[in-house]
This record gives sequence, C-alpha cells and structure tokens, in this order.
Amino acid sequence: MKIVCIGGGPAGLYFALLMKQLNPAHQIQVIERNRPYDTFGWGVVFSDATMDRMREWDAVTADQIQQAFNHWDDIELLFKGRTIRSGGHGFVGIGRKKLLNILQARCEALGVELVFETDAESDLQYPDADLVIASDGINSRVRMQYAQTFRPDIVTRPNRYIWLGTQRLYDAFTFDFQRTEHGWFQAHIYKFDESTTTFIVECPEQVWLAHGLDQADQADSIAFCERLFANTLQGEKLMTNARHLRGSAWLNFQRVVCEQWWLKNAHGSHVVLMGDAVHTAHFAIGSGTKLALEDAIELVQQFKLLGDEPARLGEVLACYQAARSIETLRIQNAAWNAMEWFEVCGARYCDQLEPEQFMYSMLTRSQRISHENLRLRDAAWLEGYERWFAQRAQAALAGGAAQPMALQAPAGKPVPPMFTPLRVRDLRLKNRVVVSPMAQYSAADGVVGDYHLVHLGARALGGAALVMAEMTCTSPEARITPGCPGLWNDTQAQAWGRIVQWVHANSDAAIGVQIGHAGPKGSTCVPWQGGGMDQALPDGNWGLLAASARPYLAGGQVPRAMSRADMDRVKTDFIAAAGRAAEAGFDWLELHCAHGYLLSSFISPLTNHREDEYGGSLENRLRYPLEVCAAVRGAWPADRPMSVRISAHDWVDGGLTPADAVEVARAFKAAGADLIDVSSGQVSPEQKPTYGRMYQTPFADRIRQEAGIATMAVGAISEADHVNSIIAAGRADLCAVGRPHLANPAWTLAEAARIGHTPIAWPKQLVSGKSQMEALAQRAAQQAVK
Repeated sequence: MKIVCIGGGPAGLYFALLMKQLNPAHQIQVIERNRPYDTFGWGVVFSDATMDRMREWDAVTADQIQQAFNHWDDIELLFKGRTIRSGGHGFVGIGRKKLLNILQARCEALGVELVFETDAESDLQYPDADLVIASDGINSRVRMQYAQTFRPDIVTRPNRYIWLGTQRLYDAFTFDFQRTEHGWFQAHIYKFDESTTTFIVECPEQVWLAHGLDQADQADSIAFCERLFANTLQGEKLMTNARHLRGSAWLNFQRVVCEQWWLKNAHGSHVVLMGDAVHTAHFAIGSGTKLALEDAIELVQQFKLLGDEPARLGEVLACYQAARSIETLRIQNAAWNAMEWFEVCGARYCDQLEPEQFMYSMLTRSQRISHENLRLRDAAWLEGYERWFAQRAQAALAGGAAQPMALQAPAGKPVPPMFTPLRVRDLRLKNRVVVSPMAQYSAADGVVGDYHLVHLGARALGGAALVMAEMTCTSPEARITPGCPGLWNDTQAQAWGRIVQWVHANSDAAIGVQIGHAGPKGSTCVPWQGGGMDQALPDGNWGLLAASARPYLAGGQVPRAMSRADMDRVKTDFIAAAGRAAEAGFDWLELHCAHGYLLSSFISPLTNHREDEYGGSLENRLRYPLEVCAAVRGAWPADRPMSVRISAHDWVDGGLTPADAVEVARAFKAAGADLIDVSSGQVSPEQKPTYGRMYQTPFADRIRQEAGIATMAVGAISEADHVNSIIAAGRADLCAVGRPHLANPAWTLAEAARIGHTPIAWPKQLVSGKSQMEALAQRAAQQAVK
C-alpha cells in the first residue's frame, strides 16, 4: 500500500514506523510542516501501561524512550502556605521534542520517508495514496474539509492557559495555587528532562481579563507569571518556545469528539483521523499523547488481524473506530472531570476547603481514583488524612473547632470517612449513610402496616445512620398510586408512630419521612398492577393539580393549573402533615420538590408555563415551593432537621440546569432547609441522562460549595468506596443508598466488614453473625489479592 501521514506528531510518526515494521513493502510518507528535528512544545506525560503496550509492538523505540524518561511517584500541592505531598502516583514525562526526535530517527531507520517543511493543504494532494492518515492536530484541515462526514463536536473551554517552561527542576508533579485580588491562578508543573520543567499556568477567563492579560504580549505575560509564582520558581525564569505565535500566547482548550473517524475521498483513497484531529484530552489528566500512541497501535493491530491489502481498508477502519471510540471516550470523560475541576476550583474549592481536603479533592478529581485506590498508592498519607477528617467530624459533633494535626498520625487504624458522625441541628447521626426513600406502594388507604414495619425496621438494624420512609402524601389526591402512604389523618399518623417507636426502641438509627404531593404524576397504577408505572388508573381516577395544565405523558390525564385557593389548601395540607410527622416522632423531615411532582412542576421551566407571578423567571417559579417550605419549617420542631429534595438537572434542553440548581438551593436554604437532597431528572419523559457511577454527585458537590449548604448525594452509589470518596472530598455530607439496600437491608454492616471496619456496632440480636461476616470478607479480600 501507499500510505501518507499528514502531520508528523506522535500519532503519525508512530503509526508510520509500526506499519513499516509490519510490512516493509508499504510505501509510507510522513508530511511535516516544520524543519527536520525541530518542534514546539515542552514536556508530555503518559502512563506505564502505555509504555508496556509500546514495548510489545516495538521494543527498540520503547527502550529509547524509556532511557529518556523522567519518572516520579509524588504529587505535591502548594496551597495557602502549606506543602502537602502524596506518593505512589507513577507518572512518566519526556520532552515533546525528544519524543518526536526518537520517533523520527526510528522512522528513517525503517525506511519511512519523512518530508519536512511541507504544508499539506488537503488529502486530495495525494491522489495515488491508498490510505491517508490525517494526524494533523487539533486544528486539522482534513477534519474541517470533511466536517459534514466526520461530524466533529468541538467545545471551547472557558479557562485560559499559557504553556511555559523553566530550568528550575522539581522532584514531584507539583500544583501551585495562588490567589490574587481578582481570583485564583494555578500552575501545573513537572520535570521532563535533566534540565527543563513544564510550567503551565491556568486561570478562568474573567480573572485573565481582570488582570489585563488579554492586552499583554508574551513578554509581559511571562513577567506576570514570574511575579505570581516567585515563591516556587526561587529565582528561576520562565521560558516560552511559542515565539512563532502572534499576540497573546494564552489559549483556550478545545475538546474534540468526532462521530465518524474515516471516509473514502474523491480519489478513492481512504482517509482516517488520528490523535488530536479526532479526539483531545485535557492536560489536567495528561493523556493526549497516550491517546495518539494507542491510536497508532490499534490501527496497526487491526491491519495485522484483518490483512493489510487495500481491499481490506474499509473493514479495518471500521473495526479500528469501533475498538478505539469506547476507550477514548472513557479517557475523555475522565479528562473532562479533571478539566472541569480545575476550571471551577477557584469558585468552588480554593476558598471553601482546607488544604488537606483540597488535596484529597484534587487527587480524586477525575473520579477514576477512588478512596481505596489512594490507599494502594499511599496508605500512610491516606490514613493520616482519614485521622484529620475524623477529628474534624468529632469536633463538629461536639460543636467545637478541630485542632490542626499532622497528616502522619499515630499508629492505629483510623475511622473511614463514611463512618464519621454528623450533627444536623440537634440530631446526631452515627455515620454518613442514609437509606433512600424508596416507594413500596404497599399502604391501604394511606395507612402503613406490618410490611412497612418489617421493611423499615430491617434497614434500621442494618447499620445506616438514617432510614427515610418513602414519599408520604399530604392528601388522598396527593398520592402517586392507591398504594402510597399518607399523613392526612390521625389514623395514618398513629400507624407511622408505631414504626417510629419500633425503630427507636430496637436500633440506634434515626428515621425520617419525606412528605410530598404527586401533582401531575398522580392517579397512576401501582407498578406491578394495571398498566404499570406512570400509567393512568383504568378506573377510580382522582383529579390532578400542577403548576400548568400539562400532562406528564403525552395523552395522559391533564392536571388543572392551580389557583390561589388550591395553593392555600395544599399548603395547609403540608403544614398538617408536618405536624402529624412530628407527633409520630420522626427525627427528620424532607420536603419533596423533585421528579416532576407538584412542587417540582412549579420549579422547572419545562412544566411551568404560567403567566402570573408564579411563572416566568426562576424567582417567580420558586415562589410557591418556597412558601410551602417556609410554612413546613414553621410547623416542624425547631430542633429537628429538615431537608428538601430537588431535581438538579432536567436532562432536557430548555430545562433546569445545574447552575439553576445552585440558585434553587440558596433559596431553600433561606427558607429554612438544613440540607439539599440532590437528585435529578424524572421531570420529563424526554430526558436523556448521562448515567454512570455516582453520576449525580457532581450536582451535590456544586451546590454544597457554591450555595453553602449541606447536601446529600444520591444515584448509583453502591459501595463503601463510593461513599468514602464522596464524603472525604467534601462533595456531600451524606450519601443516600437505595437499590443496594433493597437487595441487602444490612448493606452498611456488610460494607463495613468488607473494608475491615470492625469497630462498628451491630444490634445485640445479630452480633453473633458479625465475626463470620468479617472473616468471610477478609477471606474474599485475600483471594482477590491472590
């Protein structure tokens, strides 16, 4: 085959040498606009795993790169006058110029033709090529030429960064955060050869503008950064190798994702994108070069598997895209999380978090590194952090302030973050685990019975600090289904009181109730009866209320838009239900303002189309839910906590956004809420959520930091490692665990045994099973290691 690689970066060069090595008969050219052995850029970072793959495919190149590597294990944070270091992270760095020079020399040795100082305008310049590799970078001309086919999704991110270098050498991957009168800057610093260090400075656009850096030339920008980071530079200068760029050298990162990766052009040549031309990964995770090299490996592997004749090109490229697109999306998602963390850290974390917790949050920013993964990397650092966190939690429980302590704490196993206590008003929770309110649809005329006693009682014995009863309705018309429980009469309150008394008498768990009104999602079938979930009852329907006369499902029962009289009556029902909940002895009350139910229908612009003072702006849409919240808070005892559940994201264009959710949380905080239970979705059947483990936690994190109120994280939290990571990073104060508690009422006790937290107390009637569960968990852990 005749192959042309447009662009002499890592992707094009590495593919060329591997393909030439696979079959020396191939004619391969690499077209590069720069001069021979000349390049721009400082250091690049990739992983040991990438090196292992490179060694499998070409040991000669891998050995040369290995010899030029700088390897380090430590990450060091410089923040608020503190220096904190954690080890075991395993990075490798190499100068971009050195890497490309190694690849160029290897290409020449194998017979690849390198064509320098040639600027390829288009793939059509090479009509006799069987295959054109478009490895022409983030601003790929080939990708732009065929944008309708490749369908790129290009997002320009808000932060500004400048890529510099220094001759000061660092022995750790260093992050330096500096506050100015206009906001925060951060530097990403890592050594890549024996004399030079990469020094990337980053800040939000508004901070950059406030300092006038949009008007600064490169020399002025470098001088500014030297002054700002003088403490860490220790007299060394910053350098640029981007003198070829006009104007400011500050850039915005562009995230590139392409729907299609290859095509056949007008000459019949196959053209495929590779490296930054098809996908980018932010430098916060350092994986752009890794992706490029692994692209090259995968494409050559497909040729090896399927054949490297021109007739097989279509099949090979289709298999290549299928194999690489999933893996690159996984890396891009992790990089996106890390990138977003650095974009918002000035507003969300730098001022709010103490250095110890800030370090933990930074280390786990991509959500690929979990609590137990940190233990594998640096057990001493993590145990020290766990002691610090536990001490703060204990001090907060007592109402005092935690005293500073060294991260290297005395011997003895610390308490995992999920098992630290929390105080909310006068209620003291023994740990951070909550049994989610989960609808059971098993009440009769709103009255709970033995089933609920067993259901909630079993979970109260299972180790969680707080057990939440399902949404309990404020009137017969407020029910979702005929099987929903209520608190609209004294008989129902007495039935609940029996369960509350049992929980208090037989466990050390607190018990809470969630009160709500189904609104437009009411008068539907119990999920296992009739038409199924969200389907209207075949008979016996009751009238529905909502912010606007819009059904939840197309063709469904249409609710009546609430009048002021309706609002007054429903508010009175909520007040009465809160009073009955207090009389029943509940420790915690939650107001349900999520998932498209009545109060949620006012908040979301998807469901509120009113033209009066309760519609339009977010302030107006919140007016009635806040009125109810304040009234319920007034009816609920002052010493007991009250939370509000919200949908922080509608997952529909034009719906409520996470930024809106911060304002919603602030408003409920002002109305008396102690905590926001942060869920999302279920407001519209048109929703398109992005699912994944802990997928709703970022919403809880944002609300906690920006609105300044405690939060409860929910959604795909299924193991202790998730809970520990969320609580330790300060992303939420509590974690609600739902489906795992349906499968195992003693989920919390089981997870404690699994992670080796043996001090946890078991109910006296069950304690004989404790040692066996712990022994089984220990044995399973040992087998996993083997």
